[in-house]
Amino acid sequence: MSEILATYLVHDHKGNLEKKAEGIALGLTIGSWTDLPQLEQEQLKKHKGRVVSVKEISSSDRVDAYLGKTVTRGIIQIAYPGLNFSNDLPAIMTTVFGKLSLDGEIKLLDLEFGDDLKRAYSGPKFGIEGLRSITGVHERPFIMSIFKGVIGRDLNFLSNQLKEQALGGLDFIKDDEILFENELTPFDKRITEGRRVLEEVKEETGHRARYAVNLTGRTFDLKDKAKRAVELGADFLLFNVFAYGLDTLQSLAEDKEISIPIMAHPAVSGAITPSEFYGISNELLLGKLLRYAGADFSLFPSPYGSVALPKEQALAIRDALTVPDDHFKATLPVPSAGIHPGLVPLLYQDFGNDAVINAGGGVHGHELGAAAGGKAFRQAVEAVRSGASLAGYGETHPELQIALKQWGSVEVVK
Repeated sequence: MSEILATYLVHDHKGNLEKKAEGIALGLTIGSWTDLPQLEQEQLKKHKGRVVSVKEISSSDRVDAYLGKTVTRGIIQIAYPGLNFSNDLPAIMTTVFGKLSLDGEIKLLDLEFGDDLKRAYSGPKFGIEGLRSITGVHERPFIMSIFKGVIGRDLNFLSNQLKEQALGGLDFIKDDEILFENELTPFDKRITEGRRVLEEVKEETGHRARYAVNLTGRTFDLKDKAKRAVELGADFLLFNVFAYGLDTLQSLAEDKEISIPIMAHPAVSGAITPSEFYGISNELLLGKLLRYAGADFSLFPSPYGSVALPKEQALAIRDALTVPDDHFKATLPVPSAGIHPGLVPLLYQDFGNDAVINAGGGVHGHELGAAAGGKAFRQAVEAVRSGASLAGYGETHPELQIALKQWGSVEVVK
């Protein structure tokens, strides 16, 4: 029988983790057990949640002080029968963490899908290998930049900024996630004008950047709008998945007429993931579930900037997106925020070749402009790949040298 295995971090003030686990297993499935007549027990046995493991972990004075009570901490695993839910993410999330998310200090750490359940999810259309095929970039990390300061500006301003970024040799350029449908830079015009600009830059430089346009609007209008984007020649879609829901992303990703990659932005996920006591782990939400739902890219906070994740969490997201899985292509990790050229050695060490180096201020804030900012990132990647120090490489590459003076650098000792 198919099951889904849920792992929880529990802080229980009653001090009985076994009883807590059994209460969860019953409460989220058949509701009770010992009070049922024998016949009903037999009938409902196949629907009963199953406690797989209960492991107490060390107590913490810091946690007790924060919660204002003494708690017993533990990791609980419970298996939920596939018979209980339709095989879709809303049903699964409601089963494993619906009302339980309201029940005190409990955090959902992971979900393990049986192979039969996984078959209902097609995952990324393109994944890392597909994106490398589209771009022809195979031997290095990708580099991406973000539009900045385009709210209230017209299409001409956006086009000029797009061109400057593309001239820097960037692979991907994405809309700001807060750029929605508006009269000054309407969705359709962004696509057609963006394509014109990028083809023009390609003729000039031989390099073709790809532009991710922000797919926004009412939920039930999104599919038609995405299909129109494809017809107009859009490269990629940017999508604020957690404002809409994972199931909406899956619906877009599985539609064969929406034949372009989807870039998942983490906006709103911070309302769900940061607490060590509540919500859902970053590894599960921004990693595994985005991959299953069909994101080709997953953006998440880097360990380095002002809005930083702990490094172990960022690396756990990376692993969830890229671990080999016979059912799913790998999703491209995009650690974001606080990135500048001087961090490229650290990014390369922590995230490897199959990742995106994503920068906003690190491109636009370059003393010589966005084109020079993009070139500085390309030069930093070249330096790392050749085994040279950034400082040494910068001596013959002025864009990188200036960036290092502006932001400093981190050299990695091998």
